[in-house]
Amino acid sequence: MHSKLVIIPTYNEKENIADIIAAVFALEGGFHVLVIDDGSPDGTADIVKGLQEKEVGRLHLLQRAGKLGLGTAYLTGFKWALEKGYDYVFEMDADFSHNPADLLRLYKVCAQDGADLSVGSRYCNGVSVVDWPIGRIIMSYFASAYVRYMLGMKVYDTTAGFVCYSRKVLETLDLDAVKMKGYGFQIEMKYSAYKLGFKLQEVPIIFVNRQKGTSKMSGGIFGEAFWGVIGLRFRKIRPRS
Repeated sequence: MHSKLVIIPTYNEKENIADIIAAVFALEGGFHVLVIDDGSPDGTADIVKGLQEKEVGRLHLLQRAGKLGLGTAYLTGFKWALEKGYDYVFEMDADFSHNPADLLRLYKVCAQDGADLSVGSRYCNGVSVVDWPIGRIIMSYFASAYVRYMLGMKVYDTTAGFVCYSRKVLETLDLDAVKMKGYGFQIEMKYSAYKLGFKLQEVPIIFVNRQKGTSKMSGGIFGEAFWGVIGLRFRKIRPRS
């Protein structure tokens, strides 16, 4: 059984998608890729379909009817990965803000060093962000500090979207109970794993702002995270029954 799946959600990523897939497949270790495309009008899904002919069995595509949110894309991907029997499931952006080579480091921390969930962290070693406006760095850094304070979770980059989950984490979490859909989703998943007793470990990475395509960030997703964290603090986290 092939054990490692990288989930890449996309919306209008035609400039990046072929290159990011090629970079993942160039790594040692036999990574597979699942692209979840939310109806990109720029033809992102068509590019993936063309590549599938050369990468039969390694490259997978799920197409959705529209922009349904980052969190729902990953939840769809997690359920698909569990059905297909993958042992390690990764979240990664399509735009090269995450270095594909770091997938190997995230995998090692889980597969060899005993973590249940590893986090590619921008903030566990100071601030490791390249080409972001200073205002965005400050907002992101203090958002994570706020989450640490509110939830008591010793993770420096709580909104990180570069993550490796071991299968047992995804099998244990009640994925249908996850409420937040934007960047709050990243916080909720980490906190749920933490509350259920799983070992989280951060791996320092350098995060580089996208060079091609446009960012999908919006103010609303930060609002969801702010208020959602308060709700998380008072919610009972239960494993899937």
